[in-house]
Amino acid sequence: MPLHKGSNHTMEPSEERRRRAFNPFFGEADPTVGMTSAPPRHRLPDGPLPPSTAYGLVRDELMLDGNSRLNLATFVTTWMEPEAGVLMGECRDKNMIDKDEYPRTAELERRCVAMLADLWNAPDPSTAVGCSTTGSSEACMLAGLALKRRWAARNADRYPATARPNLVMGINVQVCWDKFCNFWEVEARQVPMEGGRFHLDPQAAAELCDENTIGVVGVLGSTFDGSYEPIAELCAALDDLQEHTGLDIPVHVDGASGGMVAPFLDEDLVWDFRLPRVSSINTSGHKYGLVYPGVGWALWRSPAELPEELVFRVNYLGGDMPTFALNFSRPGAQVVAQYYTFLRLGREGYRAVQQAARDVASGLAARFEELDDFHLLTRGDELPVFALTTAPDVRAFDVFDVSRRLREHGWLVPAYTFPANRQDLSVLRVVCRNGFSSDLAELLLEDLRQLLPELRGQRHPLSHDRDVATAFHH
Repeated sequence: MPLHKGSNHTMEPSEERRRRAFNPFFGEADPTVGMTSAPPRHRLPDGPLPPSTAYGLVRDELMLDGNSRLNLATFVTTWMEPEAGVLMGECRDKNMIDKDEYPRTAELERRCVAMLADLWNAPDPSTAVGCSTTGSSEACMLAGLALKRRWAARNADRYPATARPNLVMGINVQVCWDKFCNFWEVEARQVPMEGGRFHLDPQAAAELCDENTIGVVGVLGSTFDGSYEPIAELCAALDDLQEHTGLDIPVHVDGASGGMVAPFLDEDLVWDFRLPRVSSINTSGHKYGLVYPGVGWALWRSPAELPEELVFRVNYLGGDMPTFALNFSRPGAQVVAQYYTFLRLGREGYRAVQQAARDVASGLAARFEELDDFHLLTRGDELPVFALTTAPDVRAFDVFDVSRRLREHGWLVPAYTFPANRQDLSVLRVVCRNGFSSDLAELLLEDLRQLLPELRGQRHPLSHDRDVATAFHH
């Protein structure tokens, strides 16, 4: 979540401007009486407003937001069934932390953990431990803490006096891993991109490991291009490292997106707890788990992978409550919605939804390629996500021009530059989610075709300051 200052303005709008900002029809009955100006923006109003007036003012502000269904930057779910919305509305006042007060909500959370443990092939799903979180960022923080604490226990004679822990990962990881290393004083050792490899290289990762490595992060579904990292090959490289050096390095799989795609579409791909070196996995329920924003999941292979001292047992509201989380109070609505979706779809339903998203992504990628103005980096055949850049002979425009012009038509398609060692490569990324249909994909292509003649007619790309471009890797 971005950090906002209290106000972008040093002064409130003038009384005249506030008067013109208010629609008289927002008055309760007679538009000629009552309020004559909008309330202040950066301090609390002196008095209350009628609910309909407050609603109208806020709704007018929000009209300038982008349409979430046309946002092809975000991985986050933008559509759920009305019945799920009703359930969420009925549970938004339940505090997820009050497990003694809301025992059935807590039971639904426990069932979701058990379902995920089974889905990810835990050796014994009944003993795998896990919890819900506000999203994958919190789940990754918790997994990283468990890795660090286990490493510290193994190196109690050296830490913290003479040893500094490190975490190995590809440079393509989500920013939450950089935050983890910063917040918890862990050295981030990142494998750069090279040539046509846009994610972690297993051998390069193994070579960065030493006695101070708490773990290696493998990403099942890179946000930069939608590709899966080779988790099995990573584990094999670390097996070889252990054979030659004795270093036993655990792996955490960041399955923020792929953890809810691969089990249904890539059943033969071995990436999960079937690999003995995988100690923990996270996913975002609010991405391809198909739930509105606000829920993630963290699971550990067995209680041995989650140090007991990290689990707080709180006597809260009359109940003994074990908890492992960075947050405390949060609504139970998203957890209930996750259970609803698991119950509603089952394995075959999830398979159908994710296959449809992949079909749309791969089909749309092929249509982009047919235009000859673009070069595909990935094709949407792993995550339903693909990345592309302009063809080598295109000189009149770049991906930033395409992104800007599509935005004029309501489409949010991010353009960004890859990290080291491919800062020379600028791309567009298209995320296909449930609700982005083949019809919408055709409308996107239609708008793009209308724009291309103008773009091709430019003398040069219009982008100047590429440093302001954002990566949208969330």
